[in-house]
Formats: sequence, C-alpha cells, structure tokens
Amino acid sequence: MRLPTPKNATSMSDNNIMDNVDRRILDIIQTDFPLSPRPYLELGDRLGIAEEECLERVRALRKTRIIRRLGANFHSAKLGFVSTLCAARVPNERLEDFVREVNAQPGVTHNYLREHDYNIWFTLIAPSRKKSDAVLADISERTGIRILNLPAEKIFKIRVDFRMETLQAE
Repeated sequence: MRLPTPKNATSMSDNNIMDNVDRRILDIIQTDFPLSPRPYLELGDRLGIAEEECLERVRALRKTRIIRRLGANFHSAKLGFVSTLCAARVPNERLEDFVREVNAQPGVTHNYLREHDYNIWFTLIAPSRKKSDAVLADISERTGIRILNLPAEKIFKIRVDFRMETLQAE
C-alpha cells in the first residue's frame, strides 16, 4: 500500500535526519504500540504532539523505509503452529517465478537470496506439520523445484529492540 506524502515537514528535515520525536516514536512502536481504537492519538499524547502530527511522522518514516513494516509479531508455537526453515536450489532464470510462488503462501514470513547452492531460503508457519508439508509439496509440484524442509525442533527467540532515543543526529 502506498502511503500519502505528509502535508508538512515536521517529521524529517530536508536531508532525512530524524529528530528526537521521531526517535521516541520508533522506541515506543517497537515494543509498546498502543492497542486502542485511536493508537496515534494515544501515542501523540504520550509524546506531547497532536494525533495528526504523530500519524504524519509515522507515514514519513514508512515512506523513507526507516519503518519497513508495522504489525504484530506472535509466538506461533504458543498459538499451536509449527514452523520450518526451507531452502531450495533455484536456477537464476527461474528465481522470479519460484519466489512469486513462495510469496503467494500466507504462512511464509520472509525469504531471502543467498550465494550458495541452496540459494533461496524461507520460513513457513502452518497450523500443523501435515499442512506445512502439504504447502511445500504444492510449491514443489507447481515449480518443479525440490524444497529442503528443516522443521524447527527448538525455537530460540531473541528480542531485538533498536533503542533510538539515545542516538543523536549528526
């Protein structure tokens, strides 16, 4: 979805340097995004700015790709889901079609290209191992490419927050 350009330049200067309010927004939305009918009003109140300014600042941060994604993260195993890491050897001339097929699956969380024999890696989350296996079999059938399935046996979650408020603009 393409977001509209902010109406004013209160968020970021002409050279795209974030100010302290932008940094505080990033600190809060990483771990404490308000779950309310008007989250930007609540966030703005915490920051001492108006709801519209807060929303415009977030839009500007998204437009400049400082924020790539804004959404919830769930611990899938606690919800009864299973996850697997997958790898495939995909010829260069078939990369685009294969990745399109992988990305069409709702349980694929991300994928990436590597310089390796197994050049495409992705993760898949599904409600059961049976469903996960079926999704991978379907991708292989559609693309003719065998997928290496490496189901998670133990999940290691490392919480990573990028503290922004302490960083100073140069």
